[in-house]
Amino acid sequence: MNGAKCSEALMEFDFHLSVHDLIFWRDVKKTGFVFGTTLVMLLSLAAFSVISVVSYLILALLSVTISFRVYKSVIQAVQKSEEGHPFKAYLDVDITLSSEAFHNYVNAAMVHVNRALKLIIRLFLVEDLVDSLKLAVFMWLMTYVGAVFNGITLLILGKAAGRISPCCLK
Repeated sequence: MNGAKCSEALMEFDFHLSVHDLIFWRDVKKTGFVFGTTLVMLLSLAAFSVISVVSYLILALLSVTISFRVYKSVIQAVQKSEEGHPFKAYLDVDITLSSEAFHNYVNAAMVHVNRALKLIIRLFLVEDLVDSLKLAVFMWLMTYVGAVFNGITLLILGKAAGRISPCCLK
């Protein structure tokens, strides 16, 4: 296995491991931060449009980074130091995605898309009558759920239910 494939495999393993750690609350501060920010994001989407929420998030990020840059420039001018740009290390990071890695991600996604398309065709073209009737009954029940809750409310409720630590359920 060459170095690029090895690093991609390790990165994918590390990503799955970190998601697993978040779900099982291995690091309470990190998990609380992630779930808290996603809950705030969902509540914001319930109250405001997606465009407004994204615009406010970008403005908040820009105000923090611009303020930090100006602060470091003033400190550098007062202390007459030669520290340079505070984000230089991040600006120099190579974030390009190789063609091979891109194709690997697309091929992995295509497996799931093809499987979903086969299932949709099987259900809608009634290959198995019982499975298609199950889908029809489920969708009929979902019309009642949709009449009571909107999608964002369901996501917020699901997120709040996900915040219960599995260790507390024992």
